[in-house]
Amino acid sequence: MAEYKLLKKEKNARRGEFKTVHGTIQTPVFMNVGTLAAIKGAVSSMDLKEIGCQVELSNTYHLHLRPGDNIVRDMGGLHKFMNWDRPILTDSGGFQVFSLAGMRKIKEEGVHFSSHIDGKKIFMGPEESMQIQNNLASTIAMAFDECIPNPSTREYVIDSVARTTRWLERCKTEMDRLNSLPETINKDQLLFGINQGGTYEDIRIEHAKTITKMNLDGYAIGGLAVGESHEEMYKVIDAVVPHLPEDKPIYLMGVGLPSNILEAVERGVDFFDCVLPARNGRHGHVFTKEGKINLLNAKYEKDSKPIDEGCQCPACKNYTRAYIRHLFKAKEMLALRLCVLHNLYFYNKLMEDIRNAIDNDNFHNFKAEKLEQWNGRG
Repeated sequence: MAEYKLLKKEKNARRGEFKTVHGTIQTPVFMNVGTLAAIKGAVSSMDLKEIGCQVELSNTYHLHLRPGDNIVRDMGGLHKFMNWDRPILTDSGGFQVFSLAGMRKIKEEGVHFSSHIDGKKIFMGPEESMQIQNNLASTIAMAFDECIPNPSTREYVIDSVARTTRWLERCKTEMDRLNSLPETINKDQLLFGINQGGTYEDIRIEHAKTITKMNLDGYAIGGLAVGESHEEMYKVIDAVVPHLPEDKPIYLMGVGLPSNILEAVERGVDFFDCVLPARNGRHGHVFTKEGKINLLNAKYEKDSKPIDEGCQCPACKNYTRAYIRHLFKAKEMLALRLCVLHNLYFYNKLMEDIRNAIDNDNFHNFKAEKLEQWNGRG
């Protein structure tokens, strides 16, 4: 079912289309993160359509804990449950192996966790991750991997990457089995593998070559934006992308700032996700043509301008900086909602502008112009 079509290239920047059972994704794309099948900040699936979201991203580990993936399955899968008819990507729970380091134990069969909610013992391995994602019935399932902290010793990284490869093979086998079952909701569920290797370029390249041979539906670069510098991250992307297939989408996990996205698109990345725009919005930090501003600053107290002049998001079309600042000061939930809507719209519109720039052979100039406008504040 899945088909990635490369429509255009400007040097390494790629403009494509990715056909899925839940619709065609125009790439490069930014996925809007709804960890628990909801965007934090009181943003609904209807809002997501209004602000131009193409793909929603939810979290396997968190949905397994609540409400429980069996409940989501019984409700008809994630699309029906949250009333969203466009593509959904579910991450595998692998990142929680990294972020819950104090509450887990990694073994060959998988990872033993303690729930961050109530301390209950949980086990998740490749098969369990695929089964949970099968119950969620997402469009794209991510393989279960270990996200390695940076820096890590070379020896640890080599062992971890080898295990991630073995886990990927198990994920593929289990997904093939699950997709063949009559009771499976989405028999066209896609599997993306994840490239790991810390900041060791040779390990990264070797791993990219290995997983490319598995002929998966897409490939992610994982284990970045976890402690290394932006320069180190760009070096890893430069090293890895040439060794991933050109006819499959490439996804840079958990990145990032608008400037990071421009740099990664220039290096051949198609998919992005990050909690950053929504998290920033909930704290009054909003993205504009001139870079990021903090609406809580006193200078916006009587500012009658919208957050970003010319912006067509619901917040900017209807409200002033002064009013939204007042909402924050009064602890009104509407403040969070408006700023999250604005930031996600900003990101979705940025991706649309990037696609148009590549279509018109103008991405190089577009990138330079944006970085200069943001002046290090983006």
